[in-house]
Amino acid sequence: MAAPTPTDASLAADSTQPLPSSPAAPAVAADARKQPPPETKESLWLRRWSIVSFWAVVLFLGLPIWLKTTAIYRAELPLQEMTDWAEGKVCKPVFPLRIAVEAPIPSADAEHLLRTTQHALDDINDFSAHHLRLMLADPPLQSNASQQAVSGGAGIQSDDRDVALVIRLIPVETGATPRSHLQPYSPTLDVYYSPNQIPSHSSTGSSLATFLAQELHNIFAEEQAQLAHVLSASSGAHAAKAKALSPETLAELQRQSSRVLKYAPTYHLTFSLFSPSYAPSKWDIESALETYMSPLLDAFSAISNFTVDTQVQLYATFTPSIRQPEYDEVTKAWTLRREDLSGFVNAAEWPLSPSIGEGPTVNFILYVPDRAQSPLVVKENAGCSWLIPQWGGVHILNLDGQSDTPSALTAEMLEPAMHTFSNQLISLFGLPQGPASLPLRISTLERVRAASLIFSASSTLGALAQVYQKLPSIPVPDNVAQSTHHTIAHLQQACDYLRDGRFPSALENARAAEIEAEKAFFERSMVGQVYFPDEHKVAVYLPLLGPVAVPLVMAALKELKSALKRA
Repeated sequence: MAAPTPTDASLAADSTQPLPSSPAAPAVAADARKQPPPETKESLWLRRWSIVSFWAVVLFLGLPIWLKTTAIYRAELPLQEMTDWAEGKVCKPVFPLRIAVEAPIPSADAEHLLRTTQHALDDINDFSAHHLRLMLADPPLQSNASQQAVSGGAGIQSDDRDVALVIRLIPVETGATPRSHLQPYSPTLDVYYSPNQIPSHSSTGSSLATFLAQELHNIFAEEQAQLAHVLSASSGAHAAKAKALSPETLAELQRQSSRVLKYAPTYHLTFSLFSPSYAPSKWDIESALETYMSPLLDAFSAISNFTVDTQVQLYATFTPSIRQPEYDEVTKAWTLRREDLSGFVNAAEWPLSPSIGEGPTVNFILYVPDRAQSPLVVKENAGCSWLIPQWGGVHILNLDGQSDTPSALTAEMLEPAMHTFSNQLISLFGLPQGPASLPLRISTLERVRAASLIFSASSTLGALAQVYQKLPSIPVPDNVAQSTHHTIAHLQQACDYLRDGRFPSALENARAAEIEAEKAFFERSMVGQVYFPDEHKVAVYLPLLGPVAVPLVMAALKELKSALKRA
């Protein structure tokens, strides 16, 4: 091994000597120990005032502007009064009917007969809300003539248009007595009696008085049942006044109400002629309507108004969903099955628009079958017409004795169809089946409609009050409050007119109340807000307010934490 040289020895000696310290080391250590200068009091308060100013702008400027611009206006509604009407606490409907009696006997005898009859009538009446009051009238009963009413010895004055029925006492010498005859086109009951049946002043009853009371009770029995049914279907306060109905009567009234059209101030009647071929292409419908339908529509004009239009549709085929008519060898006629009647109207191809006209549309269809399928009848009952509940009616016109289908239908050919349509219209409007006098039946419908509209408008007010209380986020404009007050005013007037026996005026105000109540409940600005949930508001405002709120909240929390540490 070679010996170390002097150069290596010198290098080793140099390596054992300590290294001199670097001049940059003290500077790095000094930077590591250096702290930020303490925050001055002015900068601290400047930061705090900045945060406070931002929050002040948000709380005292932004929040009031937001509340003002997003505030929902809610007009004040008479909620308690609306609820009272809905619960039947305000109006106790009564139906006092005035019956005028023309008696060709001395006034004292006539008054005694009326008192005796009134007592007998009150004894058999089991419906306190509907009562008959007899009045003595000087014959003949003239328009706007005053009549002296006798009720328990007291006299009242009445106008003849408020008289529901006129009784004419007619003395006779032959025939069974007492007997009666109700005029079919006049609210008049003719009662034939013998002079010895007039009760004496000392008697408390007579066969004539009992007969009159029983006849009046029978005439208005169906009206009492219908009014009792209307009362029982309303709220508890009204239902308590309704008399009990037998199960058979109740079932019949429910069946009738299921096919009756909902009341409307105006109805649109559409008369349509359908033919499977090119004939008939014309019909004298104007003359037929003027002759057979106009008198009935005029009679209904006190209850509702009507508009009428007609149409002709050729090459009208049956709907494919029903079976084609089958020929019956026994009856020598083409027949339709009862189960196919519901699909007889080809709604897909026949132009029967339900939106024609101002009010609900009532359709009356006249179908003239082809000669190859005539006569065409219903198999089960051999009928050629049927009623479609709450929609209209159909009549099949079989032209017997015609060698070929005529190109035009005369008014005489349309007479059977017009009679059918008249009966169907009566059923759709809910006209009672009795008594035999048409004016009496229409006046009964007038009273039933008035009561139904009062209850309907009252129920709508109650529903509006519930919506107002349960949905505080929906706006309620001033016109809703105005309609509500108008509804209550019309309801009060209708109830007062009912109590006074002025039924046409009661119906008019009840109709106005129903219109105003529907107008208030279905206000467009309210209906839209009913389906506007709170979750939608959160989804709208959160993306807008979130980016602004997070820095403000975090800065406030940080400053609060810093202040707590200094304390």
